[in-house]
Amino acid sequence: MQVMDWGDLPFFLAVAEHGTLARAALALRTDPTTVGRRVQKLERALGARLFEHTPGGHVTTPAGERLLAKARGMERLAAEARAAGGAMAGEAPVKGTVRLSVAEGFGTWFVARRIAELADRHPGLTLDLVANSGFLNPTRRETDLAVVLARPRKGPLVSRKLTDYTLGLYAARDYLERHGTIASKAELAGHRMIGYIPDIVYAPELRYLDELSNAGQASLRSSSINAQHRMIAAGAGLGVLPHFIGALDKSLVPVLLELRIARSFWLVTHRETAAFPQVRAVMDWLVEAVSAEKHLFQAV
Repeated sequence: MQVMDWGDLPFFLAVAEHGTLARAALALRTDPTTVGRRVQKLERALGARLFEHTPGGHVTTPAGERLLAKARGMERLAAEARAAGGAMAGEAPVKGTVRLSVAEGFGTWFVARRIAELADRHPGLTLDLVANSGFLNPTRRETDLAVVLARPRKGPLVSRKLTDYTLGLYAARDYLERHGTIASKAELAGHRMIGYIPDIVYAPELRYLDELSNAGQASLRSSSINAQHRMIAAGAGLGVLPHFIGALDKSLVPVLLELRIARSFWLVTHRETAAFPQVRAVMDWLVEAVSAEKHLFQAV
């Protein structure tokens, strides 16, 4: 195994963040050949493949994800050191307005519950949290930042995976007391399902029930995940919820633990705003907050 050259790490980070050699090269102001060569050099030094080459771009392997987590930790330490140095030198605090567009459930159940930490860290910052059924578009500059369900494949955007997360089937305790414990997938056919309205679902990644055999179609439907959560909690039927929602409501019970749906959140911003101090401050805080509580996004 070769000795790792730390100078190769920025090239790895750029590919992980931008998704292709070409976009990484543009961000680093070099050429794709150089980026690819430096990544390959790093892979040889570590003895592991860091990216899978897919039609949509470069996707980190498990080894790449582990390195990415460590590298982001180093980035946070460096940012804290720079912030401390800037404060000592009288550097101006972060100011301005940032609009953050997120899925309703993630915005309500994760971001809003932690927003005081961001406000305390940057008291001169104004944050517009747009948490609804659908996303504003960074390409059209409708928002400064967006947390979306699929990595954008075109447009002048900078994107990075924020986190993977899982979803499962939930029911209220009193619903199961009235209707009985569900022991197999075959028994789902006899239960009322709660889900999205098919013809106005805003992202294909939300068609969860299509992945659950025997679940059938939802007869109680809403465009709002928070409304679905309330229907499930009220004992109206069974429904799919992200674990960062379902696990926090102790009145709910996971049903058929083997049923697991995997999704990802991607953090996206316009290339022209990515370096703005206020935008970078919100990005760094969000990545840090999610990384610190990874357990909330996976099944227990």
